[in-house]
Amino acid sequence: MKIGMKLTKKLFSIWKSENNLNISSRIRVFFTVLLFINIILPAYPQTKKIYIPDIPGYKTLKCDFHMHTIYSDGTVWPNFRVVEAIRDGLDVIAVTDHLEFQAFPEIINKDYNKPYEIAKEEAAKKNNLIVIRGIEISPTIPPYHNNAIFLKDVNKLPVDYMKQTQKKFVLKDNVKKEELMAPFLEAQKQGAFVFYNHPAYFTWLNIKERDLFTSFHQDLYKKGILKGVEVVNGSYNIDAHRMAEKYNLTMFGNSDVHGDLLGYKDSHRPMTLVFVKEKTEESIKEALLARKTAVYVNDYIIARRPEAEALFKACISTTMAKMEKSVGNREPFMKITLENKSDIKFNLRVSADYSIKPYPLGQLVLMPYEKKDVVVGGLWNNPAKVELTVDAYNILISPDKNLQTVFSLNAF
Repeated sequence: MKIGMKLTKKLFSIWKSENNLNISSRIRVFFTVLLFINIILPAYPQTKKIYIPDIPGYKTLKCDFHMHTIYSDGTVWPNFRVVEAIRDGLDVIAVTDHLEFQAFPEIINKDYNKPYEIAKEEAAKKNNLIVIRGIEISPTIPPYHNNAIFLKDVNKLPVDYMKQTQKKFVLKDNVKKEELMAPFLEAQKQGAFVFYNHPAYFTWLNIKERDLFTSFHQDLYKKGILKGVEVVNGSYNIDAHRMAEKYNLTMFGNSDVHGDLLGYKDSHRPMTLVFVKEKTEESIKEALLARKTAVYVNDYIIARRPEAEALFKACISTTMAKMEKSVGNREPFMKITLENKSDIKFNLRVSADYSIKPYPLGQLVLMPYEKKDVVVGGLWNNPAKVELTVDAYNILISPDKNLQTVFSLNAF
C-alpha cells in the first residue's frame, strides 16, 4: 500500500510538470493516476462498517456532507466517493467541490453538477446510498468556507468575486459584499441548507474580526441562510461547538476528504449521525432543520442532550443478573449487567446511593458488544427501586459537560 501511495504521488508530480510533458502525455499519465486511485485502491478495505442503533421514533443515518473530487482540488473521481462510502457503511454523502476552483480545466469541462450526477449514477448501481447535490462556497475572506447542500442547479451560483478559477484561486481586487452574498442568495432561492465549514483562527490568513462568527455570518444568520456549523472537520473544534450552542446551529461532523481515506484504517471516518423519520432526502433535510444530529469522531459522540441520551440508551442495556436479600449479616446486593449493543466504545462512571463494586470510583470501559457486571451493594433498607447514575465521559452535550443519565431498576 505504501508503494502504491508513493506511485500515485509520483504520477501526480509528473502530471503537474507542464514543461516536461506535452498535453497527450499528460492526459495519459492523468488517466493512469485515475485508474490506480479509483480501481486499485478501493480494493483495500481501510475501515469496517460501523453499527449504530436507531433511537426511539427515528432511524439513525450515518452521513458525510463534505468531500471533494477531481472536479475541484480533490484527487479522486466522484464514483470513488461512493465506493468509499459503501465500504464504510455510510447511508448518505454530499459531494461538495469548491465552487471557485478547477485544478484540471484542460481535461475536465466546467460543470458543477457533474460530480453529483456521476456519484448518483454510481450509487444507483450499488445499493441505497443517498447522494445529495452540494457545493463548497469558499472565498478566503468572510464568510470563508461554507457548504450548501440540497441544491437544484449548482451552475446557477455566481462567482463574480473571482478573478481566476482555473489552476489558481485568485480573488478580484476590491471585492464587493454583494458579490460575496450572491451565491448564498441563489442557494437560498433553491432551498439549500447552508453550514459553516471548519471555523478556526489558524485557517484564515486575512482575519480582520476577532469573532469567527463574523458580521457577514451574522447577516447570513439573520437572513435565515446559515443554519449549521462543522463541529468536527476531521477533528473536534471546541470553538465551533460553542458557536453551535450560542446560535442554536445544527452540528455536523465531516471528513472534508480530498484524497483517499487511508488515514482512518484503524478507526473510522468522522460522520454526522442524522435522526430521521424515514430514509429519504426530504426527511434528511427535515431532520437537519430540526437540529436532530449527533457527531461521531474517534470514540466521542457530540450532541445536544435529547439526542445524546436517546442514542446512549439505545446502545446500552441494563439487565438484572442477580439479587440477594439480607440473610443474617450477609450483605444484600444486586448484580446488574451492562451490555453495549453498538460499535461505539464508552468510558463510563457508575454511581448510586449505595456502594458500587468492583470498579474503583465506579469507572469502567465498555467496549463494543461487551458485557460487564456491576454490583450494587449495601441494600440494607431493601429498596423497591435502585437508581443507577451513569456518566458517559465520551459523550459531550456541551463543550464543558458530558452526558449524565439515570437507569431506574426494580429491586426488592
